[in-house]
Amino acid sequence: MSQSSEPAERQVRLEPSGRIFTVLPGETVLEAALRQNVGLPYGCRNGACGACKGTLKSGSLAYGEHQDRAISAAEKAAGKALTCCTKPQSDLVLEIRELAGLKDLAIRTLPARVERIEMPAEDVAILFLKLPAAERLQFLAGQYIDVLMKGGVRRSYSMANAPHDDTHLQLHVRRTPGGAFSKYVFEEMKERAIIRFEGPFGGFYLREDSDKPMILVAGGTGFAPVKAVIEHALHKGIDRQMVLYWGVRSLVDLYLPELPVKWQEENDNFTFIPVLSDPGPEDDWLGRTGFVHQAVLDDFPSLAGYQVYACGAPAMTDIAKKDFVEQRGLAEDEFFCDAFTYAAPAP
Repeated sequence: MSQSSEPAERQVRLEPSGRIFTVLPGETVLEAALRQNVGLPYGCRNGACGACKGTLKSGSLAYGEHQDRAISAAEKAAGKALTCCTKPQSDLVLEIRELAGLKDLAIRTLPARVERIEMPAEDVAILFLKLPAAERLQFLAGQYIDVLMKGGVRRSYSMANAPHDDTHLQLHVRRTPGGAFSKYVFEEMKERAIIRFEGPFGGFYLREDSDKPMILVAGGTGFAPVKAVIEHALHKGIDRQMVLYWGVRSLVDLYLPELPVKWQEENDNFTFIPVLSDPGPEDDWLGRTGFVHQAVLDDFPSLAGYQVYACGAPAMTDIAKKDFVEQRGLAEDEFFCDAFTYAAPAP
């Protein structure tokens, strides 16, 4: 009699928490963790950002598609591993810090009505989404949702509202050439349209158990989740010092300039520093210029006692993490990132 070739379920034990969960055949480690409400850190879910990185203490993993920027060959050789694109080939022991804030959040699929569309800039739309009357989405400030489109296409967007302000979910959508959802938003979407989404997702959220001062770095519409984090902190009366650097190309790209100015006027612990990389003559700009992460380097000789929350293009977040850690002494596990990466593939 031949033995069954069906792949076996695998067990994963986490250190230092001691938590054990099961991975079903065909699942990635992260998919299994999300299914069982295990709070692993993660970001993009498709091997592009590196936020889900841990250390494999024992066992073996098979990698699916991923980007070299997420994990290098040297890191793999040192035992580092991603959870979002790996499937166990044996039982595993994985050293990774479990995030208590994520474990009680149920990932749900819900409809929402587009109640309002605002255009604060020519290439930015703000969508205000209304959930059904009997529904409420529990999420952490800074997390994202996947908008579900026809044909299994998903597009990920951070929620720009804090959890206490959940009358509407707020998405900031940049017009992107060839972007499936942004094309729909800018060319076809009408108010009262119905969309479906899944969420919440992501490990980018305010660590409330820390008393360290915060530096927040936003590039373009990376302002959306940073806005949620700041509004949550202000709502909770958190008095840690917060400095927001918002980097854009020209003045018109600061699409909600009055909002951080208002935060600064009303809160002694908040500072706003806009940074323009390519201001035009019409901007008549006398403020900071250049790359947004360089402005932080210029202002802070040491980041040893800080937390950094960064959101924007990978080119910005990657170099920011490298320079903040190597040049300014930032603790690597105090850099929290939501990098814009390609959408997660359809399941």
